[in-house]
Amino acid sequence: MEPMRYFLGVDVGATKTHAMIADEDGVGVGFGEAGPGNHQNVGFDGLREALECSIGQALRGGGLKIKDIGGAGFGIAGYDWPSERQPMLEVLEGLDLAAPMRLVNDAIPGLVAGAQAGWGIVVVSGTGCNCHGWDREHKREGRVSGYGITTGEAAGGSELVFRAMHLVNHAWIKRLPETTLTGALVDYAGARDVEDLLEGYCKGTYTIGAAAAPVVFEVAESGDPVAIDLLRWAGRELGEMAWGVIRQLNFEAEVFEVVLAGGMFNGGALLIEPLRETIAELAPGARLVRLSVPPVIGSVIIGMEMGGLSAGGHIRQAMTDSLLHLEKQQQASLHSQG
Repeated sequence: MEPMRYFLGVDVGATKTHAMIADEDGVGVGFGEAGPGNHQNVGFDGLREALECSIGQALRGGGLKIKDIGGAGFGIAGYDWPSERQPMLEVLEGLDLAAPMRLVNDAIPGLVAGAQAGWGIVVVSGTGCNCHGWDREHKREGRVSGYGITTGEAAGGSELVFRAMHLVNHAWIKRLPETTLTGALVDYAGARDVEDLLEGYCKGTYTIGAAAAPVVFEVAESGDPVAIDLLRWAGRELGEMAWGVIRQLNFEAEVFEVVLAGGMFNGGALLIEPLRETIAELAPGARLVRLSVPPVIGSVIIGMEMGGLSAGGHIRQAMTDSLLHLEKQQQASLHSQG
């Protein structure tokens, strides 16, 4: 009887890092969590620390050693350019992992986890925004730069609020109509009035960033036309990002899933419908789905692929069910240690 094989998946983010180990049936046997690992924020030493900490926890939880891993998938935030591949591989080599592995941008595990067939497009809108795609064989990848407003890609929460503050200023200088965004953002910042808000925003006294995005949704839901138009702009921007990836992968005539990942989509139809309409103009066969499971599941599936195993629906479900149990175990362990 062949011994059970184990597969590692790691999702490295800008705020936290998750590692999961599952057996060939998809049953999770170990889970680990660490802090941020995006090298743009914490450097490559910080990436190494996040990987070692999270993977170490997962191995200990499963009673395993690194040599027991038969395949590994790493989704790493900040992996945006080919020039970053070699220094990241050098970090991964320090893990003493002998199994085949694959390194991808952290958007890809969300796509693999969220799309039923494991391929298609993922649109990410959280603090920032991103868009990636994979073909059926996971050989061709499409992507955007991932640098948001710097390269003209929108809209995550940061870009949405950035634009909202433009509109508040335009209303104040009488360039555009009045909007209840003004009063809502004055209240959010704790400013005295709109002039105080704008002065404090420009001088850095008031920090108004992505965390203020829910204010925009609340104002739009109240019927404010400026806020509604702002969310339509954001949906259109995200849809046009997807256009680029669809064209790169020649998906225009395909039937495929577009996975929506990130907290901005919690805002609902005011953002999602213009996104849907925009994508449909180019790819009418696209179907939007929300990511409902942790992206680390996609990383494990990539690890399974590297080990020569295809993850069917039953494996995906087993991973989802067991990950919830593992997370609860991890939280209880940390609580007892505290």
